[in-house]
Amino acid sequence: MRNPADATAAGDDPLRGTRVVSLAINVPGPVAAARLAALGAEVTKVEPPAGDFLAGAAPVWYEELALGQRVVTIDLKSVAGRAELDALLEQADILIVSSRPSALARLGLERATVCARHPRLCTVSIVGHPSPDSDVPGHDLTYQAEAGLVSPQALPVTLFSDVAAGIDAAAAALALLVGRSRSGVGGWREVALVDAARALAAPRDHGLTRPGGVLGGGSPGYGLYPASDGVVAIAALEAHFLARLVGGLGIAHSDASLIAAKIRERRVDEWVTFGRKHDIPIAAVAAT
Repeated sequence: MRNPADATAAGDDPLRGTRVVSLAINVPGPVAAARLAALGAEVTKVEPPAGDFLAGAAPVWYEELALGQRVVTIDLKSVAGRAELDALLEQADILIVSSRPSALARLGLERATVCARHPRLCTVSIVGHPSPDSDVPGHDLTYQAEAGLVSPQALPVTLFSDVAAGIDAAAAALALLVGRSRSGVGGWREVALVDAARALAAPRDHGLTRPGGVLGGGSPGYGLYPASDGVVAIAALEAHFLARLVGGLGIAHSDASLIAAKIRERRVDEWVTFGRKHDIPIAAVAAT
């Protein structure tokens, strides 16, 4: 994630002067806030007295996501805390929340109240499931499981739903700002994590990445090949890339076994250089 200060220095800050208040902790909300900050927005992150789970679980990532933001601790369950939040919202353009609707209602932050009290505020509510099921509990693992992204043998390799929903939430905030510029009125949009997971599952659902699919092993120029000291990813999908691969390797045609035999002959770095030389998408498979 780019440092917001770098964007400002380069003049690449379209959200300069836009004020964001985020009550969202964990992953999706901070990802959204970081995206907006990178575009020049002034972000105030409000954390509860207990802090953000992510700060303890992944402190370096927590710091990266909060880079350039003002982080304050406010007890929203107290009268003084609510007054402090209301003062922030009076000056804010965007509010990001990620609590379930029932929890927001207990804090007096339900949709009807927020929209009535702050009609120009653009609120993005990150939930697990779209209404009317937005109070159903869940986390990234359960949303990926619902979308069919989880193997029964292993946990997911990363937080696909959380990160994708954070990106969706940033887009929703920008859409609300555009709408407000036309009508003068803000609004409220829900972003559901399970919808983000299902969007990521679409290539698999439509056969692209299933075994034997065009991007699932069915194209010899698109896949993973062992080199002499590691593995390379080759994405010679289009005809012109595939022709360059076949010609550069000096093989008769695009056969997976012929490609594999050639790739085993050299080191990973040599194949990356080969890709640059012949203008073919080739990358080293990074260690995890």
